[in-house]
Amino acid sequence: MAACRRLLLQCDWDVCLRENHGRAWVALQDLSETSAKPTVRGQLVTQSIAAPGLPNVVGNNGFSVKRIQGQKIDICYSDECSSQPSNFMTFLSPLKSFPAIHDPNKSLLGLDVSTGGLGVSSSTDGTLKVWQTDTGEVRRNLTGHSGEVNTCRIFPSGIVVLSGSADMQLKVWAADTGICAATFVGHKSGVLDTAIIERGRNVVSCSSDGTAKLWDCSQQVCLSTFEGMAGSVNSCAIGVTDNSIQLGQCDQPPSEKEVLTEGKMLLMACESKSLLSYGLQTRKKIFHYKCSDAVNCCAFLSGTMVVCGAQNGKLDIIDLRNYSVSFKEVKVTKSAITSILPYKEGFLVSSRDGTCCYVNKQFNSTLNLSGPDCDPVYRMACDKTFIFTASRDGFIRKYNPN
Repeated sequence: MAACRRLLLQCDWDVCLRENHGRAWVALQDLSETSAKPTVRGQLVTQSIAAPGLPNVVGNNGFSVKRIQGQKIDICYSDECSSQPSNFMTFLSPLKSFPAIHDPNKSLLGLDVSTGGLGVSSSTDGTLKVWQTDTGEVRRNLTGHSGEVNTCRIFPSGIVVLSGSADMQLKVWAADTGICAATFVGHKSGVLDTAIIERGRNVVSCSSDGTAKLWDCSQQVCLSTFEGMAGSVNSCAIGVTDNSIQLGQCDQPPSEKEVLTEGKMLLMACESKSLLSYGLQTRKKIFHYKCSDAVNCCAFLSGTMVVCGAQNGKLDIIDLRNYSVSFKEVKVTKSAITSILPYKEGFLVSSRDGTCCYVNKQFNSTLNLSGPDCDPVYRMACDKTFIFTASRDGFIRKYNPN
């Protein structure tokens, strides 16, 4: 993996730099695993306010501001004594922050949003709440789980919620009434993640019991169990693969309770330093990819490309047409990767040190979402216009990247 560096900026820069003579620290960190160079540190200073919201900001020690507009600031670092190319990053501050949806002293674990203006989130205090994405106003408290709610998702209809908890159960809720419509029981340990298949006749869950399960929502029955490796299955993802990807053949006709599982692949991110893949309908194991550390999350980037994030901060891009080796290794942080969200032509990645950034299709990090002060960002969601993040500090932050 090629040596890489990243720009860092004070989390509340958008407040500090809008004051005359305001200051914010900036740094360049070397992410190399060996022979890493010392972190370069500098400062940004507001010399004057040309117009409301338009400060004139200068940097020192090789750092410069190329543009500041709205919630965005473009920062560049150049070292005239080095042959390395300049480093550039756009930092985006939150459009809004919602600190009061959950107990601010508790960590947020789950998050999802719909295109219809509803959000759902969960916390370590065991609460699961539905709220308005424009105002943060809580609409419903979904009560019924007896443990931490680790994951929550909104069905494509926009009015139904799926949750998974440390109480080993999954539940389906009506978002408008708060009524629990179904409960799935079968895991032997806490549910860590879920995936919804198409419109939601079937869902998949994964657990710290080392398995993933395919469920029929109408009857709340488990249709199949996919075995992981030793230890937890931390995350799962479902994707439609390219026709060139062989998913195996079914040993018997699929159940009539399975809807639109054909041609789909299941990914399982395992604590045992493994990324596993199965044909969802065929139940055949496709590959077992060994990673350098525990795998915390995974996602499909296309019908031929997937990505997984590890505890040591590494991102492995894998081409499904040649999964024996990594297509590309990317590193945007030294901290554990916590979540991955496909976005536009690339993906968003969050980490335990509060980093939340966009990696483009060339696998370069070009946009950083600022806000958390070194607090882990555990989940991200997008409603096609805005990006939302859920952090350990109890804040849900809303960003406008457009």
